[in-house]
Amino acid sequence: MASTVPQVLVPVANGTEPMEAVITIDVLRRAGAVVTVASVEKQLCVNMHNGLDIVADSLISDCANTIFDLIALPGGLPGGAATLRDCATLESMVKNQDAEGRLYAAICAAPALALGSWGLLKDKKVMTIYLVRQIHRSDEKLGFCQATCYPYFTDQLCAATADESRVVRDGKVVTSRGPGTTMEFSMALVEQLFGKEKAIELSKALALPSNHEDEFSIAEINPINWTSDTCPKILVPIANGIEALEAIVMIDVLRWAEAETFVVSIEDTLEVKSSQNVILVADMLLDDALKHSYDLIVLPGKKATTFPKTCNAFLDIGELANGVLIDGCLITGTGLGTSLEFSLAIVRKLLGPKK
Repeated sequence: MASTVPQVLVPVANGTEPMEAVITIDVLRRAGAVVTVASVEKQLCVNMHNGLDIVADSLISDCANTIFDLIALPGGLPGGAATLRDCATLESMVKNQDAEGRLYAAICAAPALALGSWGLLKDKKVMTIYLVRQIHRSDEKLGFCQATCYPYFTDQLCAATADESRVVRDGKVVTSRGPGTTMEFSMALVEQLFGKEKAIELSKALALPSNHEDEFSIAEINPINWTSDTCPKILVPIANGIEALEAIVMIDVLRWAEAETFVVSIEDTLEVKSSQNVILVADMLLDDALKHSYDLIVLPGKKATTFPKTCNAFLDIGELANGVLIDGCLITGTGLGTSLEFSLAIVRKLLGPKK
């Protein structure tokens, strides 16, 4: 564990999976790490998967001689993880990270496409890790790294023993499966950099379950049908100081579900800086958005659930125990830790359970 403030590098490329990048950046900054978001493209603005743009802090070439306590690679295809793999500067940095015994991590397609291609999944003992609790296991297959990745790429884990765990730590390497495990992945990195107590403290602040195998309660009262015969149009307004984690998860999930999702800045510019200094780029300004109608805009009111510290603002607290609550046309979530469940509940209501 570093004696000073941990320095973290998160490289991004066109096609990077936005949830994997932004959740990792957001959570590590909340923990107290100094996180540098570096573009491996020729420009700072990166067009991630599902049409989400973010502005990086620097170019990867500007970071080549910097020592980081952790380098964490997000996945994403097309491009994304493959572009990270093909970046010679990044490859050299991660190989030096390995040679000097510092942490490095990858999620989704990146363990197979990047770490595997670079020959970094070899000669390590086995240990798997979950947030808050650790499971130590012995493995006689020494000479192989234990790793996990997005299921489609499991057979490409060169020289590694594939593991179906959601998050795996083998020595100084941490790997994880995909967008749905990014919160656990990020919290595992917090634990590695800051210790278990910090991870527990942060998980409570984010309203995460104490065990990621637990499920949040999703309740519905006054049920009505949200589905229609046309593709739903959804407005997601963003402003300076927003929670990028919540916004990105919602936008990404809705676009994965093929809902027509508009990201609208209520500022004077398309670029919006989040509470954790992630710079997002909206699709349009509010004046342009007002020319259209939408099937869903999230509004306060009715019976609702919310972040625990604001619970006393509600006159009716009967439903506050739920992580996600649907009341007629209104859906609310507890906080950052329920963002994925909240977004999937919207997909279920608008597009049906099969989607």
